[in-house]
Amino acid sequence: MRKAMTPPEARLWVGLKALRREGDHFRRQAPVRGYFLDFVCFSHRLIIEVDGASHEAEERAQKDRIRDAVFAEEGFMTLRFDNAAIRDNLGDVVEFVRRTLVTHPTRSPLRSDHPPHEGEGE
Repeated sequence: MRKAMTPPEARLWVGLKALRREGDHFRRQAPVRGYFLDFVCFSHRLIIEVDGASHEAEERAQKDRIRDAVFAEEGFMTLRFDNAAIRDNLGDVVEFVRRTLVTHPTRSPLRSDHPPHEGEGE
């Protein structure tokens, strides 16, 4: 985990904090399953990653695909934006995130979608 955000991450963080007015809360550098997620909105199960040039290398891209698949199995959607998109089109990036939040349902209330454990309930 880095203590300081990269400049593109800091720019995006400002945009994501603006979404709080709409009730959407993101955490930054959240540790989950041995990974540090750049940004995550747990209520919508949405992960946002800011990718620099190192993510263009095939070996790194393969690791990203594996990581994204691990989280997809747990119901998370991952959005990836490169540094240039955030630098040049921050408004469009934040609007895309906003639209994704609207279309990606929130997670169900705790345990309401799971049957009670044996011995619980009745």
